Amino acid sequence: MASNPPGKCCFTGFRHSGDAKGKHTTVFDLDTYVTGKESDDKILVILTDVFGNRFNNVLLLADAFGEAGYKVFIPDILDNDPIDLGKSQDFEAWKAKHNADFTRKIAEPFVKAVKSELKPKFLGVVGYCFGAKYAVQFIDETTGAADAAAIAHPSFVSMDEVAAIGKKPLLISAAEKDTIFPPENRHATEAKLQEIGAVYQVDLFSGTSHGFAARGDISDPVVKYAKEKTFYDQVFWFDHFSASSA
Repeated sequence: MASNPPGKCCFTGFRHSGDAKGKHTTVFDLDTYVTGKESDDKILVILTDVFGNRFNNVLLLADAFGEAGYKVFIPDILDNDPIDLGKSQDFEAWKAKHNADFTRKIAEPFVKAVKSELKPKFLGVVGYCFGAKYAVQFIDETTGAADAAAIAHPSFVSMDEVAAIGKKPLLISAAEKDTIFPPENRHATEAKLQEIGAVYQVDLFSGTSHGFAARGDISDPVVKYAKEKTFYDQVFWFDHFSASSA
């Protein structure tokens, strides 16, 4: 396993303040947050953590990607069943329902429809925690519809999924303290990426824990730096590879 299954830390975090600029509408049969450029030339699909596509933190991230020049979609990959931050819930039952097959059957048709129907010149996928598994799947060199991926503090990614990306670019932003993506898993992932000759980058942020890039405590300047640097790295990553595909 490249990263462990979702754990308790995947269900905690901090809310970020700000006003979302996009809108929720139905896109390819899924409730989807849409923001950014009108053009379909460069599209990003964000695959969320367990808090879903109406959690303000991810909407603000999507808006920032939009301001950086992308049309951005956040589909509801959780079947209208997100975790409510701070509310007591049965996480084990939630994970049992939202297993890999269940979620892929929701997310994959959406990403493929974006590719086939909108025909972007570049399609990138962003995955945070729970969503990172599917971002990696969607850059499968044989079956993946996306051109490049950026993931942060991934959970439940298999080594076979890593091996299958071939030469499709993968950016990984990792936390120093992370039981879901601990050092031994990170090093094993790096070894597999080297083995297959992948196009990849792995960044490790000191003073951070799982979830920092999407729901970290940004009143802590160390976490705030890591969150913002992760975002800028992702933009630079997509800018580079979208320019290469133009």
